Amino acid sequence: MKTDTPRFFTTPIYYVNAKPHLGHAYTTITTDVAARYSRMCGHPTYFLTGTDEHGDKIVQAAEQQNITPKAFVDNISGLFQGLWPRLNISNDHFIRTTHPEHIKVVQSLLTKIHDSGDIYFSEYEGIYCYGCERFYQERELVDGKCPDHGTEPSKIKESNYFFAMSKYQDWLIDHIKTNPDFIRPERYRNEVLSFLKEPLEDLCISRPKSRLTWGIDLPFDDNYVTYVWFDALTNYISALGYPGGDLYSQFWPHTRHFVAKDIIKPHGIYWPTMLKAAGIERYQSLNVHGFWNVSGSKMSKSIGNVTDPVEVTDTYGVDPFRYFLMREMVFGLDANFTEDAIVQRINSDLANDLGNLFSRVLSMLHRYFKGVIPKTDSTLEAQKELSLKTAANQAIEAYIKAMDNTEFHKALTAVWEFISTLNKYIDTTAPWTLAKDEAAADELAVVITNMVESLRLIACLIHPVMPETAGTMLAVLGLEKTDANDFYTMDELKKWPFMKPGMPTQKPPMLFPRVDVEKPEKKAPVANKPPKGLKNLKPEITFEEFSRLDLRTGTIVAAEKIEKSNKLLKLQVNLGQEARQIIAGIAKSYEPETLIGKQVVVVANLKPAKLMGELSQGMIVAANGKKQLFLAGFDQSVTPGLPVK
Repeated sequence: MKTDTPRFFTTPIYYVNAKPHLGHAYTTITTDVAARYSRMCGHPTYFLTGTDEHGDKIVQAAEQQNITPKAFVDNISGLFQGLWPRLNISNDHFIRTTHPEHIKVVQSLLTKIHDSGDIYFSEYEGIYCYGCERFYQERELVDGKCPDHGTEPSKIKESNYFFAMSKYQDWLIDHIKTNPDFIRPERYRNEVLSFLKEPLEDLCISRPKSRLTWGIDLPFDDNYVTYVWFDALTNYISALGYPGGDLYSQFWPHTRHFVAKDIIKPHGIYWPTMLKAAGIERYQSLNVHGFWNVSGSKMSKSIGNVTDPVEVTDTYGVDPFRYFLMREMVFGLDANFTEDAIVQRINSDLANDLGNLFSRVLSMLHRYFKGVIPKTDSTLEAQKELSLKTAANQAIEAYIKAMDNTEFHKALTAVWEFISTLNKYIDTTAPWTLAKDEAAADELAVVITNMVESLRLIACLIHPVMPETAGTMLAVLGLEKTDANDFYTMDELKKWPFMKPGMPTQKPPMLFPRVDVEKPEKKAPVANKPPKGLKNLKPEITFEEFSRLDLRTGTIVAAEKIEKSNKLLKLQVNLGQEARQIIAGIAKSYEPETLIGKQVVVVANLKPAKLMGELSQGMIVAANGKKQLFLAGFDQSVTPGLPVK
């Protein structure tokens, strides 16, 4: 899949009138995922983000803090620049519209369009929203108010400069219709075309210094500053060194803009007509996503439901946060953000599915082959029932199709379907049974190798979304890149087998501890007297005596047999706040591999003791049948460490 076709990815440059929130984080993470995937595909890739720092709202916000606009924007822009490394954003450049080089390009572009006759001076009277920093038409208002801010616009009469945007209306309609991927998803393409059914007004692109000085001077009239959108949109070419920069020559117009739906009009109408007027080739695609709703409503500072990404990542971790955003939102549609939803994704998708699978496979590799990739029989590898190559190729194809269409949730669904396939493969091939039969040694080697190869594939596929987790998994598999910013390409990913016999691996860490969410405890039902006739009933105890037992929920994350014992297993059990080693006499009833991920009841306050030289820090509760032990468990997934009553 090696290709020389470049790709230029951009977020909008974020307006710095307030600190970054969930919406900013989502747009930036989405663009980061797309850029990381592009690099995996072998495309020369450039990723730009930054901050928009001029306009009325900046001045108002600075005045409220009694500081200069420059001091204000330096502070807020610093918050954005500091957040992106915390979220593992791999941007190549961060632009600010107060950069001198950007200002030069804006003035150059204004001069070029003005000299061509597409900028003219005129008096204008209209309704203006200071919050949006734009003039509105009456038909755009909702009950006479700004649709975004819910405030009545002010009537303004003043002389200004205008961009002859209406001149390019028919061209823009034709360009959108003949280039279906110019605006996507399709719903937003249709939205722009619907807007263009009405006559397009010329765009006011200046503000008189009599009411605003914080902006870029018009090069042809220093009594005015430029309209903030004309300033902001130009960043996409100024950051590349327009007009003669090497980056500009390489990456424009191979551009994929990522924006939220509330700024589709400036990006879908203002920007392409500005480029057309300046004789600059249009960008490749505008990719538009929906809103995150918090507590059932659109995020809003006024109602206090703006989610801070720093707080979320401090609580749940960066990779789980990135995974949740990419898996939960269908790109283009709105989605709901709740803590219950992110906890559910962590405990189910990450801890149970991916984390337990990783531990399960590596535990078997270490038990049966001392952690070293075994040599396999090529004739057995070709047997359909032992192969996972077909399922792996299907997962890769579905993943590529989804990623190319910005359907990130579908790409992750394809990965998790392969995880499910691998779990079924383990249950079907039953390596613990093969290990008991010396004649099946070659078959066991093939099965284990396929399982480990599958982990490699999963780690590579999740890299764009969860780069830290992918790096950890690959390091355990002995495939860690020497450069932390390096990655495996799609060409490398498709190789099967990739791992060589004799390669050593490490013992697996716990990738994703379950999140313990405290819920109101249910009152225990009143116990009835035990039925008569129970055999071997032990002497009665009081409730106080029973209450001395501390029973807790636990999840088995590792299990292995103890040498020289046919009865004991050494278990590692997650109890939420800590992990315990417990020696359990269940080896005759359970194979170690079948226990990974199983939830059990643990006597947590049992005095530690040594059994066969191994420390045991608790006891697993089980029913004792005549020839079989049956572990006590639960009818649904529970959080480790909860009291059992």
